[in-house]
Amino acid sequence: MSASLPIRPAVLAAAAILLTGCGSAAPASSQAAVNVLTAAERAAGWRLLFDGASTAAWRGYQSDTAPHGWQAVDGALTRVADATDIITREQFADFELTLEWKLGPGGNSGVMFRVTEEYDYGYKSGPEMQVLDDAGHRDGQSRLTAAGSDYGLYPAPSGALRPPGEWNQARILVNGSHVEYWLNGVPTVEYELWSPDWEARVKNSKFAQWPNFGRAASGHLALQDHGDWVAFRNIKIRALP
Repeated sequence: MSASLPIRPAVLAAAAILLTGCGSAAPASSQAAVNVLTAAERAAGWRLLFDGASTAAWRGYQSDTAPHGWQAVDGALTRVADATDIITREQFADFELTLEWKLGPGGNSGVMFRVTEEYDYGYKSGPEMQVLDDAGHRDGQSRLTAAGSDYGLYPAPSGALRPPGEWNQARILVNGSHVEYWLNGVPTVEYELWSPDWEARVKNSKFAQWPNFGRAASGHLALQDHGDWVAFRNIKIRALP
C-alpha cells in the first residue's frame, strides 16, 4: 500500500463485507460450490465470466478466437500451453470483479482491466493486478511488482499471499478513476487514475512510453499468459452504476 494513499474506513468496512460474504460483495472462497452464483449474488447484479466448462466469454488478444493454450480444466480457466493473453469479449467501464487464482512454483501472471487492443500487448494499455509466486520469482523481490501490487506503480504489502498450489482470492474495484485491489481479504492497493500522484508514477515508469496507458474509460478484462501455468475460477463481475 502506498504511504500516500492510506486505507480509508470505508475500505476497511468493505473488507469485512467481503470476508463474511454478506452484502453485495461476492462470498469468500470457502464456499463449497465453484463457478456458480447464489440467488443473493444474482439479485445484487453479479454474473459469471466463466462457468467452469466453456471459454465462450473469452478470446485471444487481437484474435477472434480463444487460443488452444487456454482451456477449461477441472473447473478452472487454465493456461496449459503457449498461447497469448486472453480478454473478455465484452468491455467494462465501472465494475467490481472477484476471482480466484492459483500458480505453480515460480509462476507469473496478471489481471488487467480497461484493456484496449491498440498495442501489441495488453499490459501497455491496461493497469495490472500482479499475480505471482513472490518467493519463487524475481519480481517478488520488490513490493512494486509483488502479488497484489498495481504492477510497477503501487506496491502491495507482504503477508496476504498463499503459497503455490493454493487458491488466492482477488478483488478489483474500478469506479471512475478510483481503483482498489484486495488479495485474500486484505486491501493491497488503492489509487486514483489520472491523479497527480498517478501521473507522476507513470511518468517515472516503463509505461510512460505508451501514451494511452491507463487512459481508457472502458475496455476488456485480460488474463495474462506470461509463459507459466496459471488457473482462474469463480470469475464474477457486477457493473457499478
